[in-house]
Amino acid sequence: MTPDPVLTSPPSGVRPIPRVLVATTAMLSFISFWRAAAIVLNDMGSSAFYAGAIAEQAFGKTAPWFILAIMLFAYAVRALYMESCSMFVRGGVYRVVKEAMGSRLAKISVSALMFDYILTGPISGVSAGQYLTGFLNDLFRYAHSNIVLPGNLTAALFAIVVTVYFWWENVKGIPESSGKALRIMYVTTVMVVLMLAWCGYTLWVRGAHLPPWPEPRNMHFSPEALGWLRHTNWPYTIGLVGIFIGLGHSVLAMSGEETLAQVYRELEHPKIPNLKKVGFIIFAYSLVFTAGVSFFAVMIIPDGSRSQYFGNLIGGLAMNFAGPYTLRLVFQAFVVLVGVLMLAGAVNTAIVGSNGVLNRVSEDGILPQWFRQPHRRFGTSYRIINLVVGLQIATIILTRGNIFLLGEAYAFGVMWSFAMNSAAVLALRYKQPGFREFRVPLNVTIGGVEIPVGLILITIMLLGLCTINLFTKQIATISGIIFTAAFFATFTIAEGITKRRDTTGAGLDQFNVTSRTELSTATLGVRPANVLVPISNYHALYQLGAVLDRVKTERRDIVVLHVQVLQRSGSGEVEFESDQLFGSIEQYLFTKALSMAEQRGKPIRLAVVAANDLWDGILRAAVNLQSSTIVLGRSTKMSLADQALQFGLAWEALPDPRPPFNLEIFTPQGEHEFFLLGPHAPNLTRNEVNLVHQLWLRLGDLVRPEELHHHDVVHFALNEVKQELAQGKEQDVAQRLKEHLVQNKAQREKPTSQT
Repeated sequence: MTPDPVLTSPPSGVRPIPRVLVATTAMLSFISFWRAAAIVLNDMGSSAFYAGAIAEQAFGKTAPWFILAIMLFAYAVRALYMESCSMFVRGGVYRVVKEAMGSRLAKISVSALMFDYILTGPISGVSAGQYLTGFLNDLFRYAHSNIVLPGNLTAALFAIVVTVYFWWENVKGIPESSGKALRIMYVTTVMVVLMLAWCGYTLWVRGAHLPPWPEPRNMHFSPEALGWLRHTNWPYTIGLVGIFIGLGHSVLAMSGEETLAQVYRELEHPKIPNLKKVGFIIFAYSLVFTAGVSFFAVMIIPDGSRSQYFGNLIGGLAMNFAGPYTLRLVFQAFVVLVGVLMLAGAVNTAIVGSNGVLNRVSEDGILPQWFRQPHRRFGTSYRIINLVVGLQIATIILTRGNIFLLGEAYAFGVMWSFAMNSAAVLALRYKQPGFREFRVPLNVTIGGVEIPVGLILITIMLLGLCTINLFTKQIATISGIIFTAAFFATFTIAEGITKRRDTTGAGLDQFNVTSRTELSTATLGVRPANVLVPISNYHALYQLGAVLDRVKTERRDIVVLHVQVLQRSGSGEVEFESDQLFGSIEQYLFTKALSMAEQRGKPIRLAVVAANDLWDGILRAAVNLQSSTIVLGRSTKMSLADQALQFGLAWEALPDPRPPFNLEIFTPQGEHEFFLLGPHAPNLTRNEVNLVHQLWLRLGDLVRPEELHHHDVVHFALNEVKQELAQGKEQDVAQRLKEHLVQNKAQREKPTSQT
């Protein structure tokens, strides 16, 4: 292999433009369809805690039938998102709509989506606060205390606390975890099963009566639910209008459906069959959970007291079950625990999603790159996070924790997000005809022209619901239009300023950005056994400085790697254009790296990859480049030992064969720790070697005439431990090992304490 002279020649008076290799295929770690379903259900299932109450508040006891209808319609919307996934349109919501309907509508769609995300956090946080407040008030009554917490105020304060907590976690940079989502769904499933069983028992004891049928005479719209139609008789005299109003106030039940497109990228092979499984799981689960809560609430909670539980409907169910009060209170505590876990997770998802969308918009040149400037310590896009959380807290304060007001406004963003995506997919049927692994059913061919009947009906239905919501959700319409218009104006003005004042390259090195599908030794022009140095924050490049000072580049190449971590809500693509992965932030990052290399007169190779997990992305790049050593900077979010542990776990998750790596972690002070990834000979101390030797001397004569070697002693001891573990003595072995570690630690610290 002939090295690239642009990259390997030492810097001279006039140097050529350095090359950056951008791997356009994302390095992804894949998840099972069960984990994907758990992620979607954590978003979609959270609406079960408040959707039924908001619908009943709007138009009365017929609400469960409309919730059921929306959950059935969600199955059709699921098919829409499945086709959207199968088209492999790059760039997320913005680029999908832009490719189908142009830049202006793309910016409008992103603005409406941001309205959705900004409201997701407050409505989830306030709902969790309502459940917690309801439980505490019931607990105070049980304890015969006169304390009564104000519902909306307490819920609003709780929502602000949760939002601030997740703001700080996102500024630090917390990874999204499908494992956490799966564990939450385990606990939620236990709650749902217990709830259904107890509901069934209660109805068996007391008798069952279904909610009234959704007929005009049974629908009683509140003035707020009719909005600008409150002065007409249309909702009662025109059946279709009344039905659409009811459905419009129930659409919150399928919020979170868009998460299906976000997890598609991470689904393991075969993708479309697994996506179908995910779609069916979330349909069945949410149908039983969300619609079930709404039906059982009307059937079990008395009409006279149900309104007091509108803020915590499942908690109200728990307190009206047949059974001892203490047991009901315990179950309500379980409901609150599950609700807080799921709804608080939705608060975090809203921040992560908003951050991902605005990062994508910024990368596309719609927002100035200033928004993506990394935090000095944590390297996160903290300015975007600050903006999003500021808007969310302002929303909580303005609505004063009113769950119904938040729900009305939230529906605006949800419906327009669905409608714009549906219209884009319909337009792409004609703009990009051809094979798709999945198509929305009901397609008729007339005269050689395909008529996508199913897709057209879904689009008409969504646009119809959007239209009726414009007239009936007065506050939501006003606030939604103002918010969307403000964001659209901001995007348009910012885009114009960014294009006119494109000074991102001022004072920065210019790079020859080369795209390749994969990252490899051949495409990058490096020798095997190179040193890989991942960097992400141009405020902290001390690990690169340490490598440049130590490594002799005539013997080993140095590869500087930037991993762009793909946030789940940012986009759903698996392949990228080079300008999506290399913008002004990456340009500034590599300019700093190149300056450090030039000061030391040493060449470096530059590469950018995309991955949905940082550790996995680094390791996969190291495998592709046949690196021998990976050098990291000290994490600001975890201890050095935890950082090494997480990296080791990521190595264990690599597909076979897993090559061994040397891992070095540097601190800003220049100190560093050395670790070995993969099977390797242990680094024995002199005491451990002496111990093996003493055992060999003592046992050698006892086993004669068999010949005993030092490695036999070690092998025998390890097999003894393995046998104890196999015999179920794991806890005993662990306790003895823990005592040994504590004793060793005390021995190591003893000289220090004496000095």
